[in-house]
Amino acid sequence: MLFIVLVLVLAALGLLITALITASSLWAWISIGLSVVAGLLLVVDWVRRRVGRRRQAAVAEPEDEPSAEAATSAGDDDVADEPVTAETADEPAEQATAVAEAGEPADQTALIPAAGELVGTAEEGEPGEERTDEADAKIVDELDVEVVVVDEHPRYHLTDCGWLADRDVIPISVSEARDLGFTPCARCTPDAHLAQAHRAKKKSKA
Repeated sequence: MLFIVLVLVLAALGLLITALITASSLWAWISIGLSVVAGLLLVVDWVRRRVGRRRQAAVAEPEDEPSAEAATSAGDDDVADEPVTAETADEPAEQATAVAEAGEPADQTALIPAAGELVGTAEEGEPGEERTDEADAKIVDELDVEVVVVDEHPRYHLTDCGWLADRDVIPISVSEARDLGFTPCARCTPDAHLAQAHRAKKKSKA
């Protein structure tokens, strides 16, 4: 369209020059007519482009709205379908542990496990608690035999316990360890060994 208008304008200019040279009014009127046609073509082209833009805008608006709704629905579905992981499940437990730690007395000995606190887990290789007979427990409560404990772990052990490996140990009497809340190691069974050694020593004296 613009190319046709350009041709008409050039033709009108050429006829206008011819009319001036020949002093003929016919060429002048023809030049004017071509100029009017070129102007009409420009107006028609402008109207056609404007109508086309409006149609495109009207078609694009309904297509954009479902896209926004679909994005919102997809976001809601992602939140609803988000799987509960082990880390998410452990968050309340971690918060409870932080509250319990904040509420511990400031003068509490670092070696004493907090009441109800599980220090060490099976994943960390923490040994279980020895099941001590009542008779052995009574004997061990009165002994001053040395055992060892590990900082921030709930068990007391014999000095040759295999679980200790190269861990830093703290020597302490078995009666004191029990008073502080430590429990016997199921791996080296200190209560059974100490009670048996005490009975054997007592029997040899008799």
